[in-house]
Amino acid sequence: MRVAVTGAAGRIGRVVHRGLGDRGHQVIAMDVARADDVQHVDVRDTAALVPLLRGCAGVVHLAANPNETSFEEALDSHLRLTHSVLEAMLADGVPRIVYASSNHAVGFTPRVPMVGADTRHRPDTFYGVGKAACEALCSLYADRHGLAAVCLRIGTFADRPRTRRDLSTWLSPGDAVRLVEASLTAPAVHFSVVYGISANARAWWDLGPARRLGYRPQDDAEAFAGPILATAETTDDRIQSRHVGGPFAVPATANDAEETAR
Repeated sequence: MRVAVTGAAGRIGRVVHRGLGDRGHQVIAMDVARADDVQHVDVRDTAALVPLLRGCAGVVHLAANPNETSFEEALDSHLRLTHSVLEAMLADGVPRIVYASSNHAVGFTPRVPMVGADTRHRPDTFYGVGKAACEALCSLYADRHGLAAVCLRIGTFADRPRTRRDLSTWLSPGDAVRLVEASLTAPAVHFSVVYGISANARAWWDLGPARRLGYRPQDDAEAFAGPILATAETTDDRIQSRHVGGPFAVPATANDAEETAR
């Protein structure tokens, strides 16, 4: 499969584009940042994207500012950038997008035994607002233009889990590649939202929709649980476990109270 990966020089992008290449896919890796194995492209430039996407069976759209920003920057980094990618896909007839959303699109959702992928948007930051808006934009292009779209609400992407929350939300590098490949190759996709985590024994986000796409995670954060659980639970641990978004899902009134206490 010929696949384009935006944001290919980023932390997840490097893992995904190289992993897809190792699995035999022809990968067009691109990023506004310069890297040896990545084409230098400003993804906001639709005209520049069109020739690069020609002949692709899908786009893995990872490009975005990964940090919390102002509202205006979030609008540019997420919504305008994703709109550019979708328009270039239409121009080239590229049939599928795999969009890197985030758990922060639903970050203020309280922790329950199993949070479904159909929970309403409850972003915890402007970053989360951008991700929620792009999920809606992908839905529009699926319904209006017939693009297949899979939005991945990615959890804690890291080489290994390091906190109690990570034991539930971790996504390993290997499983990240497996999830993206399943999202690219699953048959009969219209619009899907799935959580991006590994097969964690302590998971509280529903992996069912991702498994139905053919995702078969092979890693489990439980393999790293011993040293993490050997330390005493902290106040930060308890705060991080209250909502999907962890430490970002704290009401402003709580922040104000904390500042007053200081």
